[in-house]
Amino acid sequence: TETDGGGGMITPENVFCGVGSDEAIDLLIRIFCAPGHTNGGGEAIMITPPTYGMYKVCANVNDVAIQSVPLTPDFDLQIPQILQAATPETKLLFVCSPGNPTSKSIPLSDVRKLASSPSYRGLVIVDEAYVDFSTTSSATSLVTEFDNVVVLQTLSKAFGLAGIRCGFAIGPPDVIQLMNNVKAPYNVNKLTSDAASNALRNTSMLEENVRQVLEQRDSVARELEGLDFVTKVYPSDANFLLFRVKEKANELYKAMADRGIVSRYRGRELHCDECIRVTIGTTEENQKFLEMLKIVYGDVTK
Repeated sequence: TETDGGGGMITPENVFCGVGSDEAIDLLIRIFCAPGHTNGGGEAIMITPPTYGMYKVCANVNDVAIQSVPLTPDFDLQIPQILQAATPETKLLFVCSPGNPTSKSIPLSDVRKLASSPSYRGLVIVDEAYVDFSTTSSATSLVTEFDNVVVLQTLSKAFGLAGIRCGFAIGPPDVIQLMNNVKAPYNVNKLTSDAASNALRNTSMLEENVRQVLEQRDSVARELEGLDFVTKVYPSDANFLLFRVKEKANELYKAMADRGIVSRYRGRELHCDECIRVTIGTTEENQKFLEMLKIVYGDVTK
């Protein structure tokens, strides 16, 4: 039993443990959204692009409609438009905070507005995969205040344990009970369970990992801002940076990958023209990335 940061108490009845937070996304859609989109019926989720791709993937797999209200060019939620677009069929609203690929946190005041609005009576799902790198407080503080807020977290990012596939949903006990009823039996294997338990007992390692990433994130951001072909480096609340180059971002991404430096081209996403997303690594990895970036950009823009 832990405090949620807002005075309420998070108990085991508030927590679902699954195979990464992706399992929780899929389960929530299966439980709360009736299928039937391809036949002109069924229910819907709402997303706020640019955002994490698995919401759309899971909705499509489950034949559930997808409603979209994009973020602003500065990657903020458009709350009046979201509430206006919500219909009786809208059962889940996914808010990625910090966002992927935006790297921007959504203020808790925005989540509170969505959760308390009479215009939307579905669940507000706050995906906090990158929350450990942010100065914005976790939305777990709202779980005991509202009966329609579910928070997703994972050991994949700050703990660096993506390979063990362990994630959590923190929410109202009735929602968590449904998720436990629907999940596959023994979904989390013993090796994952042991590794997760050890990690959660050793939060000093987590704090050191986060400290190093934040230090390196600031350093890489400064270096990128000093490059004449980088036109924007977005502020980051995550363990990655989103930045824009003058031209040929996709060619740059591909040529870097061919040379062993893998980033992510995000130019096909809304508001992300000519943008690349790079995860912060070790000091040596970051330096190698920056050196290769300068060389390869010169090559692809000759």
